[in-house]
Amino acid sequence: MLKILLLFVVLIAGIIFGPLLAGHQGYVLIQTDDWDIETSVTSLVIMFVLLQLALLLIGWSYRRFIGTGSKAYSWFSFRKRNRARKQTGMALMKLAEGDFKEVEKLMSRNADYAEQPVVNYLLAAEAAQQRGDEFRVQQHLERAAELADTNQLPVDITRVRILLAQNENHAARTGVDELLNQAPRHPEVLRLAEVAYTRTAAWQALLDIIPSMQKIALHSDDELAQLRQKAYIGIMGQKMSENGCDGLKNWWKAQPRKVHHDNALRVVLAEHLIECNDPDTAQTIILDGIKRQYDERLILLLPRLKNTDANVIMKVLNTLIKQHGPTPLLNSTLGQIAMQQGQWAKAEEAFRNALKQRPDVHDFAWLADALDKQKKSEESAKVRKDALLMTLKKDSVIFEEPKKK
Repeated sequence: MLKILLLFVVLIAGIIFGPLLAGHQGYVLIQTDDWDIETSVTSLVIMFVLLQLALLLIGWSYRRFIGTGSKAYSWFSFRKRNRARKQTGMALMKLAEGDFKEVEKLMSRNADYAEQPVVNYLLAAEAAQQRGDEFRVQQHLERAAELADTNQLPVDITRVRILLAQNENHAARTGVDELLNQAPRHPEVLRLAEVAYTRTAAWQALLDIIPSMQKIALHSDDELAQLRQKAYIGIMGQKMSENGCDGLKNWWKAQPRKVHHDNALRVVLAEHLIECNDPDTAQTIILDGIKRQYDERLILLLPRLKNTDANVIMKVLNTLIKQHGPTPLLNSTLGQIAMQQGQWAKAEEAFRNALKQRPDVHDFAWLADALDKQKKSEESAKVRKDALLMTLKKDSVIFEEPKKK
């Protein structure tokens, strides 16, 4: 605008002062090697003004052309963005329907113009995985990684999730390890880590992330306790298979008091020790746990101990009966230990006390064996008959239940 104003000023000045200077136009000579240009000052000024006008016209035409192209580009971009928005909405509906082929098709089409193109490509990758198209999965993930730039966390999480869905567990574990370095308390990263570590039996790694799960309340306290117990049980199995009974015992000694006081772990430890023919250590583990806290799971293991000091076990059982009463389990266990020692009368008494409180097929059978050892054939036959009738009665109830339904 300023240039145009100046040109108008010059033109008006020329109109006003031109006639006055008609006889005093001056003289201009432009001389080169081959040319001599002669003109007046007035003509030179007019040519300069015309040149400026030509340049302004060219500039205006160029800007108008560029502006038209930009508007056309904006119009086409708007159409593609609008189409991408509609296709994304349709894809979400297809996702709810479970039509993964259409989900991938709609999510990936015009994804570059979507509001969140990375999300579109990631969802398209997961849809392709559901169809089993690994080539398309990698294609969508690579494009998402390009668009994500520095924020690669969503892409890496999706990649690990797809690896787990494909049962590529060891590759997923490697990806999880990298994710934990980036986001150690990210909920989805911890969920994926839990699955990957469980599938690959990485029990120590699973134990290491449980505190992070607890801090973000990923699971309830009971669920975390079960997960921790599962990890410890897995570790015990590994120690047993790698280093045998000695390796398992050395590992147990190195554990903190909190682990030693967990009777569920004591049960698993004792079972492993019994399997590897170390009943003495197993007896110590079981009896220490029972003395610290009454636990029926540990009591059930006592009859499985062979070649141990049965008198110590019977003494502990009698003490428990005084403390907790003559429960069927305690009497049945006492009877089994007495049978192992050949104390048939004591075994008979214990089994009878257990059967008074609840009928049990195994106790009936053991009682009959104890009676046979004492030459009480008639009583033994009656006990076996009662056991058979009880078994038949249970079976008849089981077969009648479907009819009632």
